[in-house]
Amino acid sequence: MSKKPTRTEVFEYDAVGEADVLQLRTHELPPPSAREVTVEVITAGISHIDGFLRTGHESSWEEDWPRRSGSEFAGVVVARGADVTGFSVGSDVIGHLSSGAHATYVNVPIEALVAKPREVTWETAGGLYLAGATALAILDDLRIGPGDTVVISAAAGGVGSIEAQVAKHLGATVIGTCGERNFDYLRQLGIKPVKYGEGIDERIRRAAGGRPVTAMIDNFGKDGSRLLAELSIPEGRYRSSADRRDVELDLLKNDPESVARGTDLLRRVVELARKRAFTLLISGFYPLAEIAQAYDDLGRLHARGKIILATHPVTTSRTPNARDIHEAG
Repeated sequence: MSKKPTRTEVFEYDAVGEADVLQLRTHELPPPSAREVTVEVITAGISHIDGFLRTGHESSWEEDWPRRSGSEFAGVVVARGADVTGFSVGSDVIGHLSSGAHATYVNVPIEALVAKPREVTWETAGGLYLAGATALAILDDLRIGPGDTVVISAAAGGVGSIEAQVAKHLGATVIGTCGERNFDYLRQLGIKPVKYGEGIDERIRRAAGGRPVTAMIDNFGKDGSRLLAELSIPEGRYRSSADRRDVELDLLKNDPESVARGTDLLRRVVELARKRAFTLLISGFYPLAEIAQAYDDLGRLHARGKIILATHPVTTSRTPNARDIHEAG
């Protein structure tokens, strides 16, 4: 049996700021409490909302300093508390925390964990919680289903791509607004792409083929309110980027009811991923130590899918991603 870890490395910050305030520090790791397990983190996701909390653009629920970074992860159980059932040592898991997931080891309540199916890769698993649970919560709220024609902006991004694919899985016709470089990507997913910019309402109508647009999800935060009126979208079937932000912040709350709701959404998202109802594209894969570069990549606002951190990457050498090659040309 492997030795139980007694120390962890975790990214913390002592004041609000950009990613350069993040410091990788080593701390004592206490044994898990009665209903906790210790998880060796394999992969962890990064998100805009984590960055907004770090920079002070969103209010943090944490009052003391230093504060910790990261809220979604996947890993392997290496120790468990006395009252834990259902997760044995060696179990592969996917989980969420209000903060502290950007680490090598974490102690996690079992209420915040689900089993990782072997059909779901480690790269995908580490980035499922925030994007997937947010997407599913919004689709649930809008009651998307067969017969709907839904417009989703920023449809190539982490949240938008899951929303678009799951909406299609639910039987809806999906129109995704994006830049032209993402057209082929969305077409491969069965999503009708429409370019941003002047005349977008007419392009959406053409893509809808004469059918009324019955719902819209605005992840982009620019055209939504105007298009709501232009396209005569029914009242109550529009969600803004501000609505999405509220959903994400709720998913990071630490009270038992919020944790339980987040885990229920995560369980459903994981099952959808297992069944290939959606595929999460990993647009950037960085060693944990390169977290600042990962956030710089995210901040360029052009990433498809998710950007993931890895604690045990096979190689730390960097290769250009498709987006960089496209932009260099």
